[in-house]
Amino acid sequence: MKKPALLSIPIFLLAAFLAYRMFALSQVERLWGHLPLYFFASAWLGVVLAFFPKDPKHRKWLGLSTLTGLLLTLGFPPLPFTFLMFVAWIPLLWMQEEMKEEGNGRIFRYAYHAFIVWNILTTYWVTNAAFIAGLIAITANSALMAIPFVLFHWVRKYLPRLSYLILIAFWLSFEYIHLRWQLTWPWLTLGNAFSEYPSWVQWYEYTGVFGGTLWILVVNIMLIRRQYAWAGALMGIPLAASLAVYYTYQEKGNDAIEAVVVQPNFEPHYEIGNTPEREQLTRFIHLADSLVTPDTRYVFFPETSFGPIRDKDLGKEFFSGSLQTWVDQHPGLTLVTGLMLYHIFEPGETHTPYVREFERKGERIYYESYNAATQFTAGATEYPIYKKSKLVPGAESFPYSRYLSFLKPIVENFGGSVAGLGIQEKRTSLQGPQGIRVAPIICYESAFGEFHTGYIRAGAQVDAILTNDGWWDHTAGHKQHLRFASLRAIETRRDIARSANTGISAFIDQRGDILQPTGYEQTTAIRGTLRPNDQITFYVKWGDLIGRISLFLSVIFILNGIVKSISK
Repeated sequence: MKKPALLSIPIFLLAAFLAYRMFALSQVERLWGHLPLYFFASAWLGVVLAFFPKDPKHRKWLGLSTLTGLLLTLGFPPLPFTFLMFVAWIPLLWMQEEMKEEGNGRIFRYAYHAFIVWNILTTYWVTNAAFIAGLIAITANSALMAIPFVLFHWVRKYLPRLSYLILIAFWLSFEYIHLRWQLTWPWLTLGNAFSEYPSWVQWYEYTGVFGGTLWILVVNIMLIRRQYAWAGALMGIPLAASLAVYYTYQEKGNDAIEAVVVQPNFEPHYEIGNTPEREQLTRFIHLADSLVTPDTRYVFFPETSFGPIRDKDLGKEFFSGSLQTWVDQHPGLTLVTGLMLYHIFEPGETHTPYVREFERKGERIYYESYNAATQFTAGATEYPIYKKSKLVPGAESFPYSRYLSFLKPIVENFGGSVAGLGIQEKRTSLQGPQGIRVAPIICYESAFGEFHTGYIRAGAQVDAILTNDGWWDHTAGHKQHLRFASLRAIETRRDIARSANTGISAFIDQRGDILQPTGYEQTTAIRGTLRPNDQITFYVKWGDLIGRISLFLSVIFILNGIVKSISK
């Protein structure tokens, strides 16, 4: 056995020990922290040592693809080296130039290596919520990222003069599709990198994050083609224009209103389920009361603060009834909160695709569950309900369950459901007694640009992001999630109140600045102001226009490649 392959044995043993360590910690209800990072990194290093060719040519290709993965990692939040995104693709493109005559399979191998390095180092924390879901997210997402690069390698042979335009179109099409299908995972969209410095991309109100992806790819391509003047201009002009807007921007909209954001800090894996309901409620109300004044118009509680509650029992059972009593004591106040709801279908009521069932006293009961948001106002007897609609694959939805229904017994045996949570097709806003309309954005939904514009088209004047970022422990995940919200503020020019169970709660202004950020694992509340805005940005009106154009071009390029490969 050759030396590199031999070295893989202790590396695999290290990965096995780390896996055992994570399992042992879960048995005593302790969190994993950064252990998934060490596990995935050691496991993949073992794969590379054991299975990748070792001759000088292949070592060079491995080095180049590794360098791209590392540069993409260093350029992504919460690390401050965003400028590295402008050169991160160069090693991979150099590699591809040297591999022009290689087959698609070999290109896939090295592209996959680059992207799995990026995925492991940047999103390892997903595993803290669910090990299998994290494993699939990292490995499958890396494969999906490699596909547009392989297509570029194949099609450019038939359209060499358009080769880099092909790469841009394919990559943007991948990102566009990846935001819309049931296996959606928006985290590593290239344009998200600029959430670290929102002052650089004030023009996202026209392009959304795909404008940032395009910016990164074009500058990388200009540099590899040694068109340094063009690269400098394409880097400097958008940056200068954005900084000019950032430093002169004035908040738009009506008079500012006072709002309070509550961060109750219940650890979601083990603590919250073992905390008595009255104790939970007491903490919420105590934190709100500590900052509410006669001028406060809104209070925001985080995702899944209470429940599960039957929808028809809102305002009547203990939790919601107590909240209604508290709101009645504060005239002019509106409480927006996340909660878990369920709906029991009456006999003859039409079932949805999300229906579940159980047996009670010999009777078959059909119901569906929601990750939802609602609002309480003084004297209310009816409660508007928003149902979270961008669900986390695996955790909240079972992708393509219609075609994979044969897996239902296995999924249910592990405590899951093929049905997933119920959703609603269109975004809605919650209108308070003062006529202010709030977008109730729940957790994962805040990572989707065009999806988010649906709230604005439904009349939302300010945003409320209700989330629970404690699933990922003290890792980079909650910091990235916070920063992505800055991009939503710029795209729509809406102020944001962000309430996290734990993670980071904050206010975010219309130019994307994060104000009064709380600490992780801090039990607290913050008071700030929100300015309701009715103006519609170009991006809200037109959405991901860049993605749609790229998809159209990609179809043409692929058809052209097919025709020329057949006629060759």
